[in-house]
Amino acid sequence: MSRTPYDLPVIVAKAAVTHTVTYFVIGLLASTLFDYAGLFAQPGLGAYMRAIDDRWVMAGPLFQPVRGALFGLVIYLLRQPTLQARRGWLTLWFVLVAVGILNTFGPTPGSIEGLIYTQLPLATHLRGLPEVLLQSLLLSVTLYVWVNHPRPWLTWALGITCAVLLALPVLGLLLN
Repeated sequence: MSRTPYDLPVIVAKAAVTHTVTYFVIGLLASTLFDYAGLFAQPGLGAYMRAIDDRWVMAGPLFQPVRGALFGLVIYLLRQPTLQARRGWLTLWFVLVAVGILNTFGPTPGSIEGLIYTQLPLATHLRGLPEVLLQSLLLSVTLYVWVNHPRPWLTWALGITCAVLLALPVLGLLLN
């Protein structure tokens, strides 16, 4: 039985890999550029976020394939407007931003609920938005391109990158 680019296992697997890679790369850049170690040590966020050197934070990338697979399940259900439509990446990005970032069900930093119900300053809410907006954009564009224009080199590049990025925290946890 031949698989199409829009079959459930294909979309879930590609979403898991794409999310894991974009999450790690953008997270590493943002952590460095925005000094998350210092930010998470400040009063307010220090009680809310784990320290950068915490073992759970180090293990964080290992959970991303699961999160990516969950994204993939939702994207599969919305595949016609997000993957099969022209400029579907933009629809996908809007869905991720509207539901996953700005309009979360809980009071997370950067969300409307967070602005209303937390005592975090506005600057704290805004500080993390570039990271999540860029990561969700990169996820949307990369997944859209990979599903609609599959190329062996892209599959290999993302697959190997994902494997290496998952091996790094395992090694770090074992050596720590």
